[in-house]
Amino acid sequence: MGNGMPEISKAKIVIQEGPKVVVHHGWTEMGQGVNTMALQFFCEETGIPPEIVEIHVETKEEALGGMTTASRGTSLVGNAIIEACRELKKDLENNSLDDLVGKVYRGEWICDWTTKPGAKVDKVITHYSYSYATQLAVFNEKGELEKIYAAHDVGKVINPLLFEGQVEGSIHMGLGYTFSEEFPMENGYPCSTRLRDLQILRAKDMPEVEVIAVEVKDPYGPYGAKGVGEIGLVPTAPAVCNGLYQVDGKRRYSLPIARKGKNTKYKIILGI
Repeated sequence: MGNGMPEISKAKIVIQEGPKVVVHHGWTEMGQGVNTMALQFFCEETGIPPEIVEIHVETKEEALGGMTTASRGTSLVGNAIIEACRELKKDLENNSLDDLVGKVYRGEWICDWTTKPGAKVDKVITHYSYSYATQLAVFNEKGELEKIYAAHDVGKVINPLLFEGQVEGSIHMGLGYTFSEEFPMENGYPCSTRLRDLQILRAKDMPEVEVIAVEVKDPYGPYGAKGVGEIGLVPTAPAVCNGLYQVDGKRRYSLPIARKGKNTKYKIILGI
């Protein structure tokens, strides 16, 4: 979030009989893979096999993480878990997991050095981490979209499959936003309540996508990770519209660019 707002993430590790390890964090898993990130960070730090580790998110455990927004999850949950593992690793030097049953380890990572808007300081730090991305839309001679190249600086890639999936999904959303998706309303009510009328792109409409990882490590991120979220979506519409400009010399100033009328089926024919 930055801009003077403290970034706080907490983690809690509980050793149970079995042995079994339960890792608590405060981030909402909505398909982006934050639980997988938590598991990877924990196992990398401790060497404990993932088969005996469970990842939980429960309010009563008070493993706060703030809002699950703004590409924050991977970076902040990783740092909190690394902090929680410090004492556990020391104890494992002379003890087995069975010896540690019942013990609880807590970790907290805080970023409180970003700059509030309007603050009189020599150096403004809006956020503790910055990512960059560029996308290139490739059209054939008929003006049809053939391929999207997506190069994203996300720091150290912790899970390549999740990284690629996140960017590919973002591009799918970005292309729908560019070409066809709309939620028309009249007098405050949706013109349609059918999901299909939103005109979300189907799998057969997707061009080839090539995802390129640019791993510029972040000095504060866990193992240099930055994270990837909204940045996967941001460049898509400009890349496509600029590509179409190269095809036909026309500038597009409103989206979607291919939808005709309301609640009608569409066919993407580019370059006209």
